[in-house]
Amino acid sequence: MTGPFLLLHPDDNVLVARATAPEGTEVALETGAVRLSQSIPMAHKIARQPIAAGDTVRKYGMPIGIATADIAAGSHVHVHNLRSGYTPSVVLQDADGRTG
Repeated sequence: MTGPFLLLHPDDNVLVARATAPEGTEVALETGAVRLSQSIPMAHKIARQPIAAGDTVRKYGMPIGIATADIAAGSHVHVHNLRSGYTPSVVLQDADGRTG
């Protein structure tokens, strides 16, 4: 466990928020401590380490999608920078109407 974030499987490259983590929260990662640049909602993910565009994103030790952009350690991982590996023909839309 890393503060408000939980590592679900040792092979994961994301951590999951156990509660909403406010902007500015410091999170200790293997690559060093990072400060969140935005609030991360409960159950959303942050990068455990840098993830390059095209890399597989893993949660529960399983692939959940492909990074559509480079994602810095500690950054929010969601539909704006992740596409599903399960439904490649579907465009996902977040609550703010942004697509990814």
